[in-house]
Amino acid sequence: MGLSKKDEFSIRHNRLADLAKALAHPARIAILEFLANSSACMCGDIVEELPLSQSTVSQHLQELKKAGLIQGEIEGAKVCYCINEKAWGEAKSLLSQFLIDIKKCC
Repeated sequence: MGLSKKDEFSIRHNRLADLAKALAHPARIAILEFLANSSACMCGDIVEELPLSQSTVSQHLQELKKAGLIQGEIEGAKVCYCINEKAWGEAKSLLSQFLIDIKKCC
């Protein structure tokens, strides 16, 4: 496998790519919608909402957490997840500005 060339792009480009990757699966979109519509952090309820196994949901949660879009807190034997408001604001700003800038070009 070749070496990554990520370091040859700007911080903004890399951050946008990380966000796009995190948003690039329908299960992750469903998880974000579920968490955004919940008034508290959710633990096992996420698995009950999706047609996926616990292990698959966990993998998607890890991708969202890696991108910073969600945060998880350990509560006993469970991890409870919720939207990371600061990262969500950053994502909205970066994605909005990107789409506006691209629109100017076309």
